[in-house]
Amino acid sequence: MLLFWIGLLLMLSVPMMVGAWLIGLHFYLRWTYLDYMVRIFQEKPLFIVPRGQPVHEAEDIDFSTADGLTLKGCYLKTPGRRKGVILFGVEFGSNRWSCVQYCQHLVDAGYDVFAFELRNQGDSDHLEGYEPLQWVTDYEVEDARAALRYLKARPDADPRGVGLFGISKGAGAGLLAAASDPYVRCFVTDGVFATYTVLVPYMRHWFRIYNSRYAIQGLLPSWYYGQVGLVGLHRIEKQRKCHFPHLERSVVRLAGRPLLMIHGEADTYIKPEMARALFERAREPKEFWLVEGAKHNQALQVAGVEYERRVREFFDTHLADPEADQPETRARTA
Repeated sequence: MLLFWIGLLLMLSVPMMVGAWLIGLHFYLRWTYLDYMVRIFQEKPLFIVPRGQPVHEAEDIDFSTADGLTLKGCYLKTPGRRKGVILFGVEFGSNRWSCVQYCQHLVDAGYDVFAFELRNQGDSDHLEGYEPLQWVTDYEVEDARAALRYLKARPDADPRGVGLFGISKGAGAGLLAAASDPYVRCFVTDGVFATYTVLVPYMRHWFRIYNSRYAIQGLLPSWYYGQVGLVGLHRIEKQRKCHFPHLERSVVRLAGRPLLMIHGEADTYIKPEMARALFERAREPKEFWLVEGAKHNQALQVAGVEYERRVREFFDTHLADPEADQPETRARTA
């Protein structure tokens, strides 16, 4: 009988001891490394951001957000018969005129292009107390929604809808806004990234740098790094008074609308496997193009003619008004 009670006590105490050890390890890791994560997450990347020059023939646009800010945009009209309208989302730190190097071939091919600057960027209004990072927040999503409202309200609005062409942060904000707006019919992204699918690999990387207990690293599953990372994100949200939406959840809602995701094979900031993790969450129809030798947001500089051809053919296939290419239509509008 004594042996029975001893055995029962051991059976109960060992799981309790293991559980207590795991709980202690959780709080140790959380409070030891969370400050590193919060600090590193808020560091701004060091890469060259293109800034274009004003185009004389473009319309200079002012439009308003739901919370009363005035954003700046530019509208480039095609000189010929219009095939469609494309909303262009600029990358973090750039200006609206950077759209020219990406989109002039589209304008020449028959597309109107509308580019805009997010709040606290370029000539757009600044929200007091908000310092944007490279990560998309609910503020940038609202700005993208405001741009869509503007396009719908134009006298020459296309009733068929628009396409989205976005670079990095501008692409993420556009996809998040489009998830609940079927007016956006198709999407081309370059260097787009989400929060969670980037956060977890970086959490592992930061943990390897700042932790010398290598045996512990093998015991921790990916979901654990994600949970600690989400705690850190919540802390940053409170500090910055914003919210980081999860594109991983929203990209599923783009189902049925074509997506072309472009990414640099040599991107050391948003690594290709991070982009693929986001791409895998998207539904068909979709295409992933990894540009060999291209760093973050440098696919156009590396691929050049091939880049323009692929983007143009994508919009010709999924956005263009078929009547715009009919000879009799061109004759009537000449």
